[in-house]
Amino acid sequence: SFMLVNTSGRFAGQKAHLLLPHLKENDTHCIDFHYYVSSKSGSSPGTLNIYVKVNDGPIGNPIWNTSTTATWNRAELAISTFWPNFYQVVFEVVTSGHPGYVAIDEVKVLGHPCTKTPHFLRLQSVEVNAGQFATFQCSANGGTDSSDRLWLQGIYVRDAPLKDIKVFNFRRFVALFSVVNATKRDAGSYRCMIRTEGGVGVSNYAELIVKEPPVPIAPPQLSSVGATYLWIQLNANSINGDGPIIQREVEYRTSSGSWYDIQPVDSTSYKIGHLDPDTEYEISVLLTRPGEGGTGSPGPALKTRTKCADPMRGPRKLEVVEIKSRQITICWEPFGYNVTRCHRYNLTVHYRYQAGGQEQVREEVSWDTESSHPQHTITNLSPYTNVSIKLVLMNPEGRKESQELVVQTDEDVPSAVPLESIQGSTFEEKIFLQWREPAQTYGVITLYEV
Repeated sequence: SFMLVNTSGRFAGQKAHLLLPHLKENDTHCIDFHYYVSSKSGSSPGTLNIYVKVNDGPIGNPIWNTSTTATWNRAELAISTFWPNFYQVVFEVVTSGHPGYVAIDEVKVLGHPCTKTPHFLRLQSVEVNAGQFATFQCSANGGTDSSDRLWLQGIYVRDAPLKDIKVFNFRRFVALFSVVNATKRDAGSYRCMIRTEGGVGVSNYAELIVKEPPVPIAPPQLSSVGATYLWIQLNANSINGDGPIIQREVEYRTSSGSWYDIQPVDSTSYKIGHLDPDTEYEISVLLTRPGEGGTGSPGPALKTRTKCADPMRGPRKLEVVEIKSRQITICWEPFGYNVTRCHRYNLTVHYRYQAGGQEQVREEVSWDTESSHPQHTITNLSPYTNVSIKLVLMNPEGRKESQELVVQTDEDVPSAVPLESIQGSTFEEKIFLQWREPAQTYGVITLYEV
């Protein structure tokens, strides 16, 4: 094949093409050619680009180019596009607006590897999860040195620079390229490239497949509720992202605070146990597909609350603070949620005593339960009376009582002697009086005065 482009009288940007026939082989081809780019003015007449188009797909970016040479030069294209793929080499001249000549001659397709340019072995496709590093291993037969340029060339996607190179001997090396933080926009076709002093080597295209980790579309569903457990249905059949699903996990956390836990699940329903009573939880499902970074974000959360539990025990250390004739003040050991097992509860003071020959039973709500020194005063009692007192802790699920405390109120001033009960008997030298006891003695009567 021969191509000669006279750039005189051409404006910048005009193009001329030389297309080789479609080629298909099961080994590396070496295409040898001579080229010449020169002008009398010393300014470049244009740019010579070479493309390798695979399977009549997109032409992609140039694999080789040059814009100035003073003499005829020779270059090699080591093309590793393996059967059943086929490819076509396209020579392109883009004029610069300066007069001169761009020529290509003696284009030969050789049946042996190139002598100046390494050729690549078959490049394998890579699958990664979004956000991970995708590493391509480009193995090549031939030698390389520091003056060579190596890169990973993509179609419609960003090129990737060389990450590392491992040279085994003068006949074999492996170049590593990484597409960092891969996203769906990075998915596509890539091939290995090397530019040497004698030409260029190009591999077959391999695919970068980027998978999105799966995320459930809907929150889990609540099946039943207890004080320390929640039964849920995972409800994770519909997802955003990619399968297959190889692991399911339930993440649950308290709505307030930073506590959370994750449990693996091997069925579509799950019982979350060892929870705190009367506590709101947020429950999400995590799904994992194969590969590093395959766990998706938590799906939408189910917000639900456990029931209250029966109180752990009744109040302790019920003691007397002060006793008066008509009131008693009591105190007890402070308690909290670990005893009440519910954020909704009440504490009542139950007491009973004898009055007028009948037992009186009363109860009062104590509002001093949050204090660090809780106490309660019972008023309107009868003096000099035994009072039996206990505390009752109640929540929606149950009740617990304290031990009973028996306290006697102090004595008080007795009521008057009934006037109508005073009777007198008179004698020559004395008056004999008798009367009934006061209606309320309020203690032991020690003296009557007349």
